[in-house]
Amino acid sequence: MRRKVVGLVGWLALSLAVPVVLVSASAFAAAPPPTLTLAVDASEAPRGILHARLTVPATAGPLTLVYPKWLPGEHGPTGPVIDLVGLTLTAAGKPVPWFRDTLDMYAFHCTVPAGAQAIEAKYDFLLPAGGQFSSGVSSTQQLVLMSWNQVVLYPRGLASDGVQVAATLRLPEGWRFGTALPVQGESMGTVRFATTTLTTLVDSPVLAGAWFRSVRLNPGLSPPVFLDMAADSREALEISLERQAALQHLVAEAGALFGSRHYRDYHFLLTLSDHTAHFGLEHHESSDDRVHERMLIDNEMWLYHTNLLPHEYVHSWNGKHRRPAGLATPDHQQPMRGELLWVYEGLTQYLGFVLGARSGVRDLATARDALAYAAAQQELHRGREWRPLLDTAVAAQILYGASDAWESWRRGTDFYNEGILLWLEADALIRRASGSARSLDDFCRRFHGGEGGGPVVKPYTYDDVIATMGEIAQQDWRRFFDEHLEATGPHAPLAGIEACGWRLGWADTLSAFEKSIESCGKLTDMQYSIGLVLTDEARIVDVIPGSAAARAGLSPGMKLLAVNGRRYTPKVLRAAVKAGKGASQMLELLAEHADYFRTCRLDYHDGEKYPLLERLAGRPDLLAAILAPAAGGGTTK
Repeated sequence: MRRKVVGLVGWLALSLAVPVVLVSASAFAAAPPPTLTLAVDASEAPRGILHARLTVPATAGPLTLVYPKWLPGEHGPTGPVIDLVGLTLTAAGKPVPWFRDTLDMYAFHCTVPAGAQAIEAKYDFLLPAGGQFSSGVSSTQQLVLMSWNQVVLYPRGLASDGVQVAATLRLPEGWRFGTALPVQGESMGTVRFATTTLTTLVDSPVLAGAWFRSVRLNPGLSPPVFLDMAADSREALEISLERQAALQHLVAEAGALFGSRHYRDYHFLLTLSDHTAHFGLEHHESSDDRVHERMLIDNEMWLYHTNLLPHEYVHSWNGKHRRPAGLATPDHQQPMRGELLWVYEGLTQYLGFVLGARSGVRDLATARDALAYAAAQQELHRGREWRPLLDTAVAAQILYGASDAWESWRRGTDFYNEGILLWLEADALIRRASGSARSLDDFCRRFHGGEGGGPVVKPYTYDDVIATMGEIAQQDWRRFFDEHLEATGPHAPLAGIEACGWRLGWADTLSAFEKSIESCGKLTDMQYSIGLVLTDEARIVDVIPGSAAARAGLSPGMKLLAVNGRRYTPKVLRAAVKAGKGASQMLELLAEHADYFRTCRLDYHDGEKYPLLERLAGRPDLLAAILAPAAGGGTTK
């Protein structure tokens, strides 16, 4: 029986109404907020090391310095403190002993000696060799993406908005850079930034490199938007006029969608390298976008990455300006609560999908193929039978680091792609209820728009989302979202696709979009047919529960050696699956697992299957209307 009170999501959001009270244990009681001085030397970034010197004003007594732990956009306690090394503290030139907190690995205790006016810290940061986000690989011989949270300590108990930082950055000779941080001056290879809050500093990474280029995406308009690129080669920076125009349209379409902008200027910080981690991380006035080196000049790689820049740009409004109350913490040590990530990330994934098509970053056919792919992924995630969508948001801090093995049964950060399905259905409901007079665009303008200007954070709760949706269309939105978030079952929510005049179908050949996923991701994706995803080295990444592969005993970690007695290649496997359609013979796979070999016989006879969207006869194509340009000048061929 349905509850007659607020749903679980509402209860969680309401529980955030009482703010966290910070109690300072530092030597700053009753003192004005300090201004830290931070000097970072990145001249050895090509070797994978940063050098930092920090001065913290202080008075005599106990002082605790903390390293940022919970980072906006990373949705977890991911601060890479393991790579902070060589820490020494001094006061007036004399050593000051320190010790790490026995429970909080991110806190360092010391005692400021009598008569001292500051603590000076010296340390290095080892640029990571693995991981993701600010723990991911961020430097090569030719470039570095420096996140300030990697190299800063600050007094515990102070809100990050209340700590001022005067920062400088020394770069390798001849390197140029891009950042949203205001620059006061440059001298002898050192950049001096305007003093700013710790919040803004951590939110404003710097991209620098020997091969660097900056392109204005809205010439003559304000506030300015830049595409700042650093690459491992000169040729990787050669973006075509057509793709540059698509990104210009993206800026215009976002303005039409939200109605205002909440940044002084905006910088896409695009790292083009095959040797760094690949991901996107949002910031209020910039985004950290790391892609393959040839992304701008290779059609397949461009196709593979077409969701990245639209998604991260949307975050300036949804996630940075409007932020769930549980993620709007006063400093970088307080735990975050992610139960509204289906709005923060899910709505962003949907709006990135929409703006990508409206701007021409993707054409309509690719947008449809991407939607089919997202829907098929969710349909195959058997983990939805036990884990509701809400729990993927609540548990995001542990799911981001989960293995790809058994992902279908575990379920991962599904609030991204299922967010597309959820918000598409909501959009379709609004359009149907209003006779197409209103849409989710109206919600975005009302919820995320308002007065423009510099960065301002406006936290929200679940009730705020429900209330604003109700202002756009009369609908029981609480019931709608509760049911989507709390339900378990075998099938993905595909009602939104069908309401738009389409349905999830299956083809026997890969689309161009799926080919780009396989090529750039170095995968062979047979999950929709026999139930396997493999690396380019024939290693099984995942097995779909209930599939022919699962019934035959195959598991992640195994390596395929042969198909029907012939040495395995992706081409041989696909040919065998295709030839087995309608036949009676089993598909025989020879697999290696550690020191053991196993012959597995798959009872599968339906041929190759890959997702696509099929038109529903007699229904209008609402999807085309949703993806049509709103600002003019876009292309949705």
